[in-house]
Amino acid sequence: MAKKKAAVKAPAKSKAAKKTAKVPAKPAAKTKPAPKPAAKANRLSWLDAETGMPLIEKYARQLESFLDTMADGIVEASEIEAQEKRLVKLMKDVEPQLNDELHAKVTKLLCELTAYDLMQTMFAMQMARPRSTFQG
Repeated sequence: MAKKKAAVKAPAKSKAAKKTAKVPAKPAAKTKPAPKPAAKANRLSWLDAETGMPLIEKYARQLESFLDTMADGIVEASEIEAQEKRLVKLMKDVEPQLNDELHAKVTKLLCELTAYDLMQTMFAMQMARPRSTFQG
């Protein structure tokens, strides 16, 4: 026997709310930039508010796991394996919570972030390389 689902009524709007809902919003002035949304209290911003530069690397450098790994100046295979396990655990936790549209965006974000980090690493290595030419 099929159970009937109880219909859930939306709460009634007040007269003031109904009145405001009918008034069309004024278009934003084209000369002024749109205000930035306020940051949530417990949320770390991904970008610096003044420079627009990514802050993720800064946060990563403050992770206890990163600090422990860097303490002796040597990155060991076991430390990379432990980091990979933490990463996989977080990915398995977060991925199922994303709808398809957000999953696609976060996947692209992770790929772009990884490419950015790889490019920065390669650039730093190139800048550290001696610039002398062979004088034979």
